[in-house]
Amino acid sequence: MTDSWWKKAVVYQIYPRSFADSDGDGMGDLRGIIGHLDHLAELGVDVLWLSPIYPSPQDDNGYDISDYQDIEPMFGTLEIFDELLAGAHARGMKLIMDLVVNHSSDEHPWFQESRSSKDNPKRDWYWWRPAREGMEPGTPGAEPTNWGSVFGGPAWEFDEKTGEYYLHLFSRKQPDLNWENPEVRQAVYAMMRWWLDRGVDGFRMDVINMISKVLPLPDGRLSAGSAYADGSAGFIGGPRLHEFLQEMHREVFAGREGLLTVGEMPGVTVEEAILHTDPDRHEVDMVFQFDHVWVDRGPDPWLLQPLQLTKLKAILGRWQAGLAEAGWNSLYWNNHDQPRVVSRYGDDSPAYRDASAKMLGTVLHLHRGTPYVYQGEELGMTNYPFGGIEDFRDIEALGQYKQALELEGRTPEEVLTVLRARGRDNARTPMQWDDKPHAGFTTGTPWLPANPNYPQINAAAQRADPDSVFHYYRRLIELRHTEPAVAEGDFTMLLPHDERLYAFTRRLGHTELLVIGNFTGDTVQAEIDDAAAWSGAELLLTNLPPGPSAASAPSPAASSSASAESLTLAPWQAVVYKRTV
Repeated sequence: MTDSWWKKAVVYQIYPRSFADSDGDGMGDLRGIIGHLDHLAELGVDVLWLSPIYPSPQDDNGYDISDYQDIEPMFGTLEIFDELLAGAHARGMKLIMDLVVNHSSDEHPWFQESRSSKDNPKRDWYWWRPAREGMEPGTPGAEPTNWGSVFGGPAWEFDEKTGEYYLHLFSRKQPDLNWENPEVRQAVYAMMRWWLDRGVDGFRMDVINMISKVLPLPDGRLSAGSAYADGSAGFIGGPRLHEFLQEMHREVFAGREGLLTVGEMPGVTVEEAILHTDPDRHEVDMVFQFDHVWVDRGPDPWLLQPLQLTKLKAILGRWQAGLAEAGWNSLYWNNHDQPRVVSRYGDDSPAYRDASAKMLGTVLHLHRGTPYVYQGEELGMTNYPFGGIEDFRDIEALGQYKQALELEGRTPEEVLTVLRARGRDNARTPMQWDDKPHAGFTTGTPWLPANPNYPQINAAAQRADPDSVFHYYRRLIELRHTEPAVAEGDFTMLLPHDERLYAFTRRLGHTELLVIGNFTGDTVQAEIDDAAAWSGAELLLTNLPPGPSAASAPSPAASSSASAESLTLAPWQAVVYKRTV
């Protein structure tokens, strides 16, 4: 893991179900991805991350895996996967798999054996517990702990055949694997080696910081008005997590070069991330954390909070400072679990959609860390105009809606307002390839409708337009490849208390970059203390064409001190300056 090629790399996440459909069944597939590899190569990304493509009942869109060593038939076959892998490698791109081993599907043979009887050899491969002492099994409140599932309802499912409960932090069809059992760990490691031997370049490990549980499993904290408790203290960053990850490295990755390991870790702290990503500790190359995409969440989950830019800067700045000397972070706005960032933190109106998409990309990609581009982000794709609950497909949205109405006394509109803005289905609408029906995603009926704005936002139009979001993202990615200060430079936050502008510098040796993004629809002056020192600096990148509304390099004012020097940024403008110091 001493080879840090990934510090200059950009990762592109593909959600296969929604990327491209080659056979007209309405579901994306591997041949669809193969047909668009040139799009990804032209964009300039270095790594493709595939969301799960394993056989699955699709209860959670593939994150419930029933066979870890094959391909879901609706996506293709192992032979087609090998063709995809070869096609990516031929274009200079690596490919990493999504590894989901905190839990499996309840249809996996391991679980089928485990649930068959209490004395089955695989019984202890999952978390089985009797009812709470003194309670009748199967009755409300008899669950072994009071934990709630991420998807709503209790985190325990009663199994009548053996009279015990099994743990599922997510869907009831996603039972948690028992990593305390060494047989489970060895089976997982063997599977991982099998994929690496096939040519895969690494793994993004789903909720990997949940694999170690606190023993005995404790009750969680129950908030007022909640039906179930937050049990995260019992499974986030558990006592054996570091041990398990170090063992995984020894058993799977040691002696192999050029790989990438990413640990998705909800709730991870900066201090823990340093330990997880310290190359001398041999755990993972980088963490994938959530603090910055939880910044607009308040104590009431069904009340939308507007973005407070100072809070966002404080969070990202804390991660930049914390990992400055050791450790590495992923940089992302979007993924399959998040709404579209242009609609969330930007302005998705036709007037400012492109500008805000480019500004958000600039601010993110100029941080220290490895940027991730989620499919359609490079086009500025937006949230979908959802109506009622019948428009949603996501198990999380449906489960939370049911719990909020039936157990928490919420109104439908109260819940729908939040789901429309924050629901995961916003990220899962089909990729918008062109202006043909269904955005060119399929010749059939798509599993989720295409956003009706696809005639205005699509890859074909943007690849033909040199001023498009697509070509701007190409320049951002190229800048990381060619300017060492972007990948390796020190980070210094500027204007931390400004609610309108996000500004910082990156410095490596004698090269310094100044990055400013305007998070508003207003023209704003940036009060940079040493603005005079940037007079005549090279404008490396801006998202607005030259003109009176666009910023230029600062010049000394006739009668002001250096502290009064300023830049003027147009609505949603971003600028990147370079100087030699």
